[in-house]
Amino acid sequence: MSTPMTKERRRILVTGGAGFLGSHLIDRLLEQGHQVVCVDNLFTGSIDNIAHLGNNADFSFLDHDVCRPLNVEVDEIYNLACPASPIHYQYDPVKTVKTSVLGAINMLDLAKALNCRILQSSTSEVYGDPIVHPQPESYWGNVNPVGPRSCYDEGKRCAETLFFDFQRQHDLDIKVARIFNTYGPRMDQADGRVVSNFIVQALKGQDITLYGDGSQSRSFCYVDNLIDGLIALMETPKGFTGPVNLGNPDEFTIRQLAEKVIAKTGSRSKIVVKPLPKDDPRQRQPDIALAREQLKWNPNIALEDGLEKTIAYFQNILTPSLA
Repeated sequence: MSTPMTKERRRILVTGGAGFLGSHLIDRLLEQGHQVVCVDNLFTGSIDNIAHLGNNADFSFLDHDVCRPLNVEVDEIYNLACPASPIHYQYDPVKTVKTSVLGAINMLDLAKALNCRILQSSTSEVYGDPIVHPQPESYWGNVNPVGPRSCYDEGKRCAETLFFDFQRQHDLDIKVARIFNTYGPRMDQADGRVVSNFIVQALKGQDITLYGDGSQSRSFCYVDNLIDGLIALMETPKGFTGPVNLGNPDEFTIRQLAEKVIAKTGSRSKIVVKPLPKDDPRQRQPDIALAREQLKWNPNIALEDGLEKTIAYFQNILTPSLA
């Protein structure tokens, strides 16, 4: 579903814009007629994700790390910069915390200087391994502050704190989105996320690796629906800040996902079980009542349909290695 063109043409900054979500968001904003400044240090983002925009006069790219201050003239900011998969954010956990915390401070300082609206891409990981299910925004979470996932979980929680402190102290116009598992084309095939892992393994005829017994659950949102939600949140009146859960509430076990991927790829891959990583959440499902009420947003792309689109993407990029 495409978001209709807005009436006012804006100059918009997207940090982390060469990443999976950022590149899709930029495509949509350009379709709406806006100018977009993409900022990325390419630690996990890829030029390939934005290469098709090279000749677009409304698009510009800055190779920049949000841990350093930035001075650009824009009308609004989407702050998406941060490694988002365990393999990437655990590779340099101190850098991950800096990206979440210093990056938030620098982008909030920029928004304050420009007096512009800013959206923070937070995460369902702020809920940790939840003991409330499904998770509403009012739930404070169950997070291990000293575990291997803490660099991401606590970094994002601190970023939310900073956003709301800037809002209270400086009357800054903020929006906070808590993003649940999202998948689709442009996922990094080596980022360790479960959807891309399973699809790549199935297409290569490798064993499908389940961590734990596969009974842990997740809710998977197709990227197009997620982008709809981010833009709808950004367009809400100033008084509405969030946080708002954005995710598909349809819940599946990881084993069910593996079985669906095998069936849709026609793979002969076998499912093998490995130990569950420390602090891996047992269940994850968004309560999206607030998004439905305030954003008029409801994800409408079923997992089966989204998997077909995602599998087609990976088949295309893996074709040389599969030949």
